[in-house]
Amino acid sequence: MRLFRRRYSPLKVALAGAVFIIFLFILQKDVGNKDPSEEPWLKNIVQGKDQVLDLMLGAVNNIRDSMPKLQIRAPVRQEEPLPSARSCLPGVYTAAELRPLMERPPQDPASPGADGKAFKKDQWTPEETKEKERGYEKHCFNAFASDRISLQRALGPDSRPPECIDQKFKRCPPLPTTSVVIVFHNEAWSTLLRTVYSVLHASPALLLKEIILVDDASTDEYLKDELDRYVEQLQIVRVVRQEERKGLITARLLGASVASGEVLTFLDAHCEYPPPPGGLQVAGARGGEVVSTQWPTLPCVPGECFHGWLEPLLSRIAEEPTAVVSPDIATIDLNTFEFSKPVQNGKQHSRGNFDWSLTFGWEVVPPRERQRRKDETFPIKSPTFAGGLFAISRSYFEHIGSYDDQMEIWGGENVEMSFRVWQCGGQVEIIPCSVVGHVFRSKSPHTFPKGTQVISRNLVRLAEVWMDDYKEIFYRRNQQAAQMAREKTYGDITDRRKLREQLHCKNFTWYLQTIYPEMFVPDLTPNFYGAIKNEGTKSCLDVGENNHGGKPLIMYPCHGMGGNQVGTHQPPRYFSPGGYFLGVQQRHVSSLVLPPTQYFEYTSQQELRHNIGKELCLRAGSGSAELGDCQYRGKPGRVPANEEWDLTQVRRCVSIPGITQGDGGIIPSPPSWRCFSAASPRSHPFFIPPASLS
Repeated sequence: MRLFRRRYSPLKVALAGAVFIIFLFILQKDVGNKDPSEEPWLKNIVQGKDQVLDLMLGAVNNIRDSMPKLQIRAPVRQEEPLPSARSCLPGVYTAAELRPLMERPPQDPASPGADGKAFKKDQWTPEETKEKERGYEKHCFNAFASDRISLQRALGPDSRPPECIDQKFKRCPPLPTTSVVIVFHNEAWSTLLRTVYSVLHASPALLLKEIILVDDASTDEYLKDELDRYVEQLQIVRVVRQEERKGLITARLLGASVASGEVLTFLDAHCEYPPPPGGLQVAGARGGEVVSTQWPTLPCVPGECFHGWLEPLLSRIAEEPTAVVSPDIATIDLNTFEFSKPVQNGKQHSRGNFDWSLTFGWEVVPPRERQRRKDETFPIKSPTFAGGLFAISRSYFEHIGSYDDQMEIWGGENVEMSFRVWQCGGQVEIIPCSVVGHVFRSKSPHTFPKGTQVISRNLVRLAEVWMDDYKEIFYRRNQQAAQMAREKTYGDITDRRKLREQLHCKNFTWYLQTIYPEMFVPDLTPNFYGAIKNEGTKSCLDVGENNHGGKPLIMYPCHGMGGNQVGTHQPPRYFSPGGYFLGVQQRHVSSLVLPPTQYFEYTSQQELRHNIGKELCLRAGSGSAELGDCQYRGKPGRVPANEEWDLTQVRRCVSIPGITQGDGGIIPSPPSWRCFSAASPRSHPFFIPPASLS
């Protein structure tokens, strides 16, 4: 017992273990020299010698590990697992690694349009004037100016905010490669090739896999063999062609099918979105400024890429593969080709939105999103995106359902993808440090092979798949679409609905509440909707051109108001003095489309809302009625008196109500009895004073 109580030093224990190992080694050597068959008892020892040695070595290691450590060792560095199977180096990319494939040739600062400046010409010959007019007629921009600006013009110094200029990009995860896909149809030679050169000069060779030009059945001869021969010298540029004109959506799917880059970056020759705010001062939904048009989008042409445009897009996708990212879009003037450069101190950014006619628009980034972003390198979350220019992981593009290949030509595909990405777990973002300029045209120089009804058809497809019951709000604003929905002439959507189910996508209520809470949601079932028609003048209440609030309304000939216009719920009739009938008419048969300027809703809050592009309410002015921003934003607020209208047969007119309760329902209190009337077909509607009502 005393032996076991005695404490031995670690050195003595180790020495004893070493002696024991030497003894076993000698024993093994002696036994190994003898033939095991001569001594049967040795056979068992030979067979078990390896087991004995393993046991003893284990014992020695245990003794060693039990010794007290005399010095603290440095921690062993744990290698972080790579986010992808692709190997990468630590640190950030150097400027040398991000050099472009092609360096720009020396620039003449006095050349037309140099450094992104405007093209100027004071003296015009008759031939030059005719050439300029032909360019406007064919391309809807100043092709004369574009043809005289260098295809490889520089845009001057990098004028982005400092944090964008100084931004570094990590090697891990590595920046993915990209294929740039450019779709065109009868595009001007100079604008198309300036776009190509801009990509080559401003994109790192390490990241730019290829440029794919997709010809959507152009008929201009210079875009055929001549273009093929020209791009051969550009190494990584190639042309693929559609023999039949099928439009943007099919052309992009063709480009994506032959692309080899890890990311698809779409630059389109028919960029479908209206100009960003700046030139158009139009207030929008509760988020801020908005621009909208009667049709979903307006066409634009190829543009030019600014310094460092590509790396921020690819970096965000490397960080978040489900992000669909767009650059900050700068304007290139369609008359002078002046490039609107970014400014050093930043600017008030815009993001994409939509209205209930499913028209894409722009609005100022709301306060909650501005507070989330720490500086200009942070992406802007956007409810929708313009769709003309964006980058997306190729694998995610396929996973999320690419495009609805049953949509035709163009129109609505950007809103459809926006809803789908958000509802199915992705995110739509704008990257302010990525700047690309585009020429925005006021109209398209191209025709629709199947007519503009394809836009309504596309919108019906997206509404039926992604909008749930909210699609009825859209159908009230687009009767052509409503008729397609009733007659089910929008094609088979079985696969798209299966996609929504397979991806476990959220509903449209979630989208409105989580992604776009600033969006005003009209009554799903308003009391009345349609046009307000005056039977005396056979004219309708019309908001007029570019009336975004603050202007009087006009009476204008009713558009599309044929014999079958009254809806399934016949509205009551209200009479004003002089025999004029002022009624609210709903459209049921829609061979003709009710124009947005004549659409109103009578809400459950007794408002007359013209909420097509934004929230505008009919308001009583000092004399004439006018539109203004709706003051009611939901409970617990209330509608102000000058925006509250009473449809009651007791007063026989549309009037401003008071608070007096009468036998016939809510009627105006005497001081506020003023009824809505019309004097002549083109005059402003006005209010009839209380004395005239007797």
